[in-house]
Amino acid sequence: MPRGVWALPPVAVLALVFLYPLVLVVRQSLTPEDGGGTFDAYGSVFASAAFREALWTTVWLAVGATAGCLVLGFALALVIAFVPFPGARAVAKFIDVFLSFPSFLITLALLFIYGSVGMANGVWTDLTGTAEGPFRFLATPWGVLLAEITYFTPFVMRPLLAAFSQLDTAQLEVAAGLGARPARIVRRVILPEALPALAAGGGLVLVLCLNEFGIVLFTGAKGVTTLPMLVYGKAILESDYQAACVVAVVNIAISVGLFGLYRMVSKRAGA
Repeated sequence: MPRGVWALPPVAVLALVFLYPLVLVVRQSLTPEDGGGTFDAYGSVFASAAFREALWTTVWLAVGATAGCLVLGFALALVIAFVPFPGARAVAKFIDVFLSFPSFLITLALLFIYGSVGMANGVWTDLTGTAEGPFRFLATPWGVLLAEITYFTPFVMRPLLAAFSQLDTAQLEVAAGLGARPARIVRRVILPEALPALAAGGGLVLVLCLNEFGIVLFTGAKGVTTLPMLVYGKAILESDYQAACVVAVVNIAISVGLFGLYRMVSKRAGA
């Protein structure tokens, strides 16, 4: 029996479960309504202020979260890999477990701490006797940004720790022996070796943040509408399925393009 025959069942299942629904979404976005043109729905959605605002919000949140994850992840990975302390190996193992956590779990934890009736506001009201605490940033775009950085930072740390484990420590010892300070060693020795892993981790975080739905929903941030939230609003709240499909197609196109770039970087980084 030819080898290609064995590939037919999984390909058929993949086509039925994934490709067929995707084709339906694309077809719905291109189906004219009331005798209109094929791309009239795209023109209408692109011309709407809600779509442009959602696109801008999605992009700046994703880019901001990615930048924050890169900085924080690099700093934490440096400490875990090169600063000896009890439990460093356990922390590195916990990062692997953390990657399996759902995003809304981190958001709920932040709500328990910084929510309007959370621990921080409770401590503040107990100490000052005021009726309300000052911590209300979780219901703003900055709260969404904090939640995304908190959740996605381990996705940057994982490839960094793998890259640091392969770094030749002799280079560090030579640099230190020549009198180089820690900051110079990080900048001239460690950072160049970490750039591929940083690029791979940052690319993955960027793709994930562009498609993040649970964090935005669970923070309850008013006025924060991303592309996934706009799809939800158009389809569920407004029953405008064609507009929802248009936004979904745009979101998919951006994500697939960035994922392709991420795969290229990952191959070069060996991640």
